[in-house]
Amino acid sequence: MTRILTNPVERTRFLKFALVGAAGTLVDFGVFNLLNLALHVHPVVASVLSFSTAVVSNFLGNRYWTYPDSRSKAIHHQMVQFALVNFVGLLIRTPIFAGLEHPLGLLFAGLGVRAKTADSLGHNGALAVAIGIVMLWNFFANRHWTYNDIDEPDDVD
Repeated sequence: MTRILTNPVERTRFLKFALVGAAGTLVDFGVFNLLNLALHVHPVVASVLSFSTAVVSNFLGNRYWTYPDSRSKAIHHQMVQFALVNFVGLLIRTPIFAGLEHPLGLLFAGLGVRAKTADSLGHNGALAVAIGIVMLWNFFANRHWTYNDIDEPDDVD
């Protein structure tokens, strides 16, 4: 974490990773809500499917924009590494999502929000919390494993 604060190259990588992640989050929320609200897929199943779609989007963005200098590994090798890191992220995310969706829905209902809207806000709030936590895991794990073939920038004091 200190390298992000002290090294402008790493800080730029983190910001690019976060922007790619933000785009992936839009994909994630969009697919989740399409599956859950329009197609009535169970929220946990919809969350897993939307996460998987966002992983592909994020891999492409990070491979070609965040880490364009990471080319000593074949794309399929990096994709497998990226997918494994994100699979661990999914294992972190799913219980967070499943554990928060109902209590957050009840919280919104307790605030007087209509039941269906409260459920939807609970689902999306739980998804937002889970995404934020998993983003930190994904950045550090991918930086030090998937994209470890790039030069380490010198620290700036």
